[in-house]
Amino acid sequence: MMAAGAGAPLLANTVLAARESTLTGNGTDAPLSHPPTARHLISIFLCGGPSQPDLWDLKPEAPVGVRSVFQPIDTTVPGIQFGSLIPRVAQHADKLAVIRSLTHDNNDHNFAIARVLLGQLPERVTEVHAARDDHPGIGAILHRVLGPVGDSPAWVVLPRPFTTYSPPYKGQSGGFLGPAWDPITLRKEAKGSLTDAAVELDAIRLPEGVDSRRLQARSALAREFETLQVPSPGTDRGQLPAPLSLQRMEAAYSEAFDLVTTSAARRAFDLDREPDRVRDRYGRNEYGQSFLLARRLIEAGVRTVNLFWTFFDTKGCQFNLWDNHGVASDVCGIDGQLTGVQQLTHEYCTPSFDRSFSALLEDLADRGLLDETLVSVAGEFGRTPQINQWNGRDHWAHCYTQLLAGGGVRGGQVYGASDRQGAWVKDNPVTPDDFAATILHAFGLAPETAVLHPTGRPVRITTGQPVTALF
Repeated sequence: MMAAGAGAPLLANTVLAARESTLTGNGTDAPLSHPPTARHLISIFLCGGPSQPDLWDLKPEAPVGVRSVFQPIDTTVPGIQFGSLIPRVAQHADKLAVIRSLTHDNNDHNFAIARVLLGQLPERVTEVHAARDDHPGIGAILHRVLGPVGDSPAWVVLPRPFTTYSPPYKGQSGGFLGPAWDPITLRKEAKGSLTDAAVELDAIRLPEGVDSRRLQARSALAREFETLQVPSPGTDRGQLPAPLSLQRMEAAYSEAFDLVTTSAARRAFDLDREPDRVRDRYGRNEYGQSFLLARRLIEAGVRTVNLFWTFFDTKGCQFNLWDNHGVASDVCGIDGQLTGVQQLTHEYCTPSFDRSFSALLEDLADRGLLDETLVSVAGEFGRTPQINQWNGRDHWAHCYTQLLAGGGVRGGQVYGASDRQGAWVKDNPVTPDDFAATILHAFGLAPETAVLHPTGRPVRITTGQPVTALF
């Protein structure tokens, strides 16, 4: 079976999922609880904890030491102001639901990341990295319950699985549903966010020495092996059908071959098909080109795209600029001390996000994709109201902001509120579990919808409650 073609072994487990759904059913008897408003999801994760007091919940009347050093600016929606760091995004506030009342109780990066990505508390709260017995990630749930949109992969992670010098965090796998429901990951080694190389497509690129003709020959040889049938024991005439596991593996290799060669998704991965002006609009760096690739994948029929934003220097050193405490010494190839303000204003923090995210919203809307594509922007927590000695802000999970756009969500609104200094939730608290349930609600799925555990036990898809007022 390895002769199916270069690239296919890397993809076999993940592209198998679409075919497996036709072999085994969707794992739940629960119908949609209401008409869906979304068909696709782009989930953007800003690792480190973006600063809501400086971006989308400014407190201009707060005292010095709490009030942002950045000025509030008007948006396209009267009464809604953002920080001056994101002027382009401010022009798309009419597309955004700004949820200013996110809250949970853990200021530790690791545990907060695991909860937010998984959409609920891990079953074993001391374990934060992906394990096969995890609750499935949202991408896996959407695939398992709803099936793929078309022939394209159901779930893709960009630009690589999210880690912090660690195994991938929870929420990035099919969990107990099995590896067939894991996302396609490009498996790129982190070599730097600063380069024009943008997004390396390691998992679907043909290796050196294998051209299209050689790949076709390998595929033909694989098909010959697949036609061989197994004689039944004790007879030279009766034959056994291929085991289900073999059928699944054959389906996986077939779909992997299609992805590597001719599928719409494969063409979507080719960013050279985009005009230079479009690539420039998104930003000629890993972030911008990943946002552009997310749009292309949605257009090609991919159901779910996860996009993880974390900074890598040219040597692969990870540094989360959104985690804007300020740093007292050289770090990750960035010479000298950085204040929290310098972190936020670094080219590969808010300036790049402002460019890339605004381009994505504009592009999705112009192409008629935003109405059916839910876009979420989340971090593991926010930042303290108080500004620290390094002119930065520290971890704060008790009250922070996340965004939703498209997919049936009503734009131009603020939901929930923080108190006068932005320290505590004043109105309508929303947990990470509720945020995940809200995403699933957009796809017509109620919290009590269940997927089957391997033991046969039905497991609810979410422990949260959707914020239906957003729709």
